[in-house]
Order: sequence, then C-alpha cells, then structure tokens
Amino acid sequence: MSQVSENCSHDCGSCGENCSERDPKSFQEKPHAKSSIKKVIGVVSGKGGVGKSLVTGMLAVLMSREGYHTGILDADITGPSIPKMFGITEKATGTEHGIFPALTKTGIQIMSANLLLEDDTDPVIWRGPVIAGTVKQFWTEVIWENVDYLFVDMPPGTGDVPLTVFQSLPVDGIVVVTSPQDLVSMIVAKAVNMAKMMNIPIVGLVENMSYVKCPHCDEKINVFGESHIDETADKHQLKVLAKLAMNPEIAKACDKGAIEFFNTIELDKAVQALLTV
Repeated sequence: MSQVSENCSHDCGSCGENCSERDPKSFQEKPHAKSSIKKVIGVVSGKGGVGKSLVTGMLAVLMSREGYHTGILDADITGPSIPKMFGITEKATGTEHGIFPALTKTGIQIMSANLLLEDDTDPVIWRGPVIAGTVKQFWTEVIWENVDYLFVDMPPGTGDVPLTVFQSLPVDGIVVVTSPQDLVSMIVAKAVNMAKMMNIPIVGLVENMSYVKCPHCDEKINVFGESHIDETADKHQLKVLAKLAMNPEIAKACDKGAIEFFNTIELDKAVQALLTV
C-alpha cells in the first residue's frame, strides 16, 4: 500500500491514488436520485453452473412473500437468466429522467441486460470494463422504487464485475452459492477471501445440488459425492444457510417463467439470516 501523497487534499472521491488513508467507501457510486434502496445483498459463486441465479431468484421471491419490496440487479451481463425464470418478455423502458426496471407478476423489480437487447439470444460481446460500466449504470441510472432488499446476481469468479459491485455499491452482505464437489471448497475460499479483503460481510453459504431424493423411498442420494460445505463453513467461521436438493420441479418452474409460484422451505434459514443483515 502506498503512502499518503504530499499533495493529498484528503478528497478521496476525486483522487486516483491508492494510498493508505483512502476510505474504501470513496469508490461508491450514488444510486439514482429517485431510487430508494435499504439493503443490498450480493449473491456470488466461485465457479459457474452452481445455481447462483436460481438462489438469487428464490431469495427475492421469498423475501417478497415476507412482505418486503424486492428487486434483482442482474449483474451477470453476458449470461443473464433472471428475466427467463420470471417470465419477463417486455423490455425495460425509460425517459430522460432514468430507466425503469421491469416488474414481475408479483411486483419484483428486475433489471437485466436482456431487457435492453433487441433479441434475447443476441450475444453480449463486450470487454470487461464495458461490462463493469454497465453494472454501474444499472445502479446509477435505474430508478429502483421503494426497494427493501436489492439482490445483485453476480457472474462467477472474482473478476471485474464482483470487484466493481463490491467497490461501487454499498453491499450490506453476500450469500455464497456452492455445490458439493470437493474442488469447490477451494473455489469458495477464493470468493470468501475476496469478500473479507473488501470488508464485505458474508451472510452465509448455500449448497445447491446437494442431493437427490429418491421418489420411491425418500432416500437422499449424494450424486456429487459427500458434501464438504460444513467443513468449509467451519474453516471460515460461516453459517450454512441451506442444502438444496436437485429438484426437477423447480427446474420446470424456471423454464416456464414461474419461479414466483414455486414453494419451498429449504431456504427458510437463509430468509431469517437476511432479516438480521
């Protein structure tokens, strides 16, 4: 870490130096002037394909059922799946005053790159800085109205977008989504360590695809082998918020754009944890 410059004005917001006295919050961007957002919760994973967007969607739905106004900022710009699982087909609208997020059937506010594309299948072929800039715009130019919990669905890994979100948004906590494979413990550690380095509180861990329940005898089958989530949680002194089964019914609900109408009790502990953030 560099020392304080001799010419330091102590105005970190207008300074490009990385000195020892810089306040991490000086990187934060202000939301749109007409936005009202109480809590920002990031949903992250160390690798792709673990069901991070599914967990994001379900947490927004469950908190909405608790009576809170929720929204989802889909920061997975190159792989947006949130609109599909909520059955949103219309595009985002806007005026000279700002961009308005789409509303789901139950009133959850959604902003995603797919809501700006002419065709949902158009690829987003952008460099990292452009993608990170778009995520910032979803925060600064979108009018988030009366949101109690804004969930940020982040792309996997510890690259440009997670760094941008952690630095630019006032993140109140993150939920780390993982799967049972042994190698995942190392990848989870990377995400956890990044959050700790950025002073972002970790709400807890959610293990997806933890097991399959036999439809005939209810026996739990560990398709990916024994779970290591408890060991990983103990190592980092974190809570295990849920162990989610591989459930074809929720997959069908997402494919039909009906995630809002799927019922589960598996994430109840996660909901309770979010209430304390």
